[in-house]
Amino acid sequence: MELAWWHWMVLGLGLGLLELVVPAFFVIWFGLGALLVGVTLLAIPTMAFTAQILLWTAASVAMTVLWFKVLRKDGERTRSGQADEALGEIGVLVKAVEPLGVESARGEVRFQKPVMGSDVWPCLADQAIAAGERVRVLAVDGQILKVGKY
Repeated sequence: MELAWWHWMVLGLGLGLLELVVPAFFVIWFGLGALLVGVTLLAIPTMAFTAQILLWTAASVAMTVLWFKVLRKDGERTRSGQADEALGEIGVLVKAVEPLGVESARGEVRFQKPVMGSDVWPCLADQAIAAGERVRVLAVDGQILKVGKY
């Protein structure tokens, strides 16, 4: 079986378009590998079919590993590692908070931009704070923020 350079280019573009339908950000690397084989065939038109397949496989795997292990640095971060980043953030209470010990003590704070992956968080405070007040994050305790008046 003999494939021309443009076969690989069409395969690469087809896989690139498939990535638009299946947004896994995985198929694109096989498409780029096919494009690389197509460009290589322009330079070396007598490349054997097995060498083409090996080059495509090696390039696709190498680009996939490079992306997931080297270039994409946020893959290993967890939400718990972001707790320190929330300290000092300013938000607005959308549900009033009462001091600890009161039946409905828990309030709700909304942030302008997401904090630890969400823009609305349940919160507690040492003093009563009315809804609509601006508050600052003082501590993070699991899934609950401790806030104080800003």
